Amino acid sequence: MIRTFKDLIVYQKAFEQAMEIFEITKGFPKIEQYSLTDQIRRSSRSVCVNIGEAWRKTIYPAHFVSKLTDADAEATETMIWLDFSLHCRYLGQDTHRVATDRYEEIGRMLGSMISSPEKFCYEGLVKK
Repeated sequence: MIRTFKDLIVYQKAFEQAMEIFEITKGFPKIEQYSLTDQIRRSSRSVCVNIGEAWRKTIYPAHFVSKLTDADAEATETMIWLDFSLHCRYLGQDTHRVATDRYEEIGRMLGSMISSPEKFCYEGLVKK
């Protein structure tokens, strides 16, 4: 049974991946501390934050979906930062592929939730 956003598998995967990004970026050059490192950490964490915020808005299906689309956008942003990291040679091909695959999976899970918000929202409580 899902009682909080922390029970959502997509949240758990996003949190795990944000922590992995944190570990990966510890090895990035100091020159990237206030640009690439900061940006990729922020976007990866924002996926989790937006999922949590979405959960608090399940009484309002449109707001729930809006926050989930924000989470999906942050996952996409993180994948773009991963591409930059690869092309700057801060990441190896395998690390990039694994991280990107995981964010694509998170995106698919968010897409499923966005397509079927009624499975998560309290629509019966909302006045139409």
